[in-house]
Amino acid sequence: MFASAPALPAAHRRPAPASVPSRVSIIIPTYNEGLTIRSLLNYLQQATAGETGLEIIVADGGSTDDTRARAQLAGVAVLACPRKGRAAQMNHGARQATGELLYFLHADSFPPPGFLHDLRQAHQQGYASGCYRLAFDHSHWFLRFSAWCTRLPLTALRFGDQSLFVRRELFEQVGGFREDLLVMEDQEIVRRLQARAPFRLLPRAVTTSARKYLDNGVYRLQGAFTLIAGLYWLGVSQRRLLGLYRRLIKQNKL
Repeated sequence: MFASAPALPAAHRRPAPASVPSRVSIIIPTYNEGLTIRSLLNYLQQATAGETGLEIIVADGGSTDDTRARAQLAGVAVLACPRKGRAAQMNHGARQATGELLYFLHADSFPPPGFLHDLRQAHQQGYASGCYRLAFDHSHWFLRFSAWCTRLPLTALRFGDQSLFVRRELFEQVGGFREDLLVMEDQEIVRRLQARAPFRLLPRAVTTSARKYLDNGVYRLQGAFTLIAGLYWLGVSQRRLLGLYRRLIKQNKL
């Protein structure tokens, strides 16, 4: 009798073909995004005109501006989440969603035209989760370099701004986002998703706003993000990381 070969890690297995998901749910966590949410929703509605099997959900964390009113005017589902925090809001949105494929998108990030085809094709090819590369809406050389780095297959270079698609079944299997994480919740879930099933880094890019970099200074903000990420991987507590985030980053929403 021959010994069986050891199983390959999920990230290295050949994806098994899957059926095209009949319904996709786009989930957008918001908190005081009145300046950007209507532009994003208008874009999404134009980019998906004529598409069937799609819902857009705004999961709001108690905005004190006109975010919810602007989203309601756009005709999408708006949820008042019981807890503030991106992870908690995305989980709440996922629980209310009806799609087989969940697509988490930040309020200031715009996926490329034809993104629904990309997501459905990746799913059909057997990828259970994945994200896009990143691009910024500003031409600063360092931002262009940082965006270029997101094409590298490293978990440390996966950020929420790149958006995230995940098959509902897998999302539920891993328990969703960890709600005790107020920073680094995006990298943490990607690590768990990659360990369970093939993950697809899509060849195109989401374009995200550089506003936070311009408000804080490009190099200063990147330095702050790098420090916080490094401390996270060293096991520093969320309480200390959150305090550091609030001290170092202007106009934060945490």
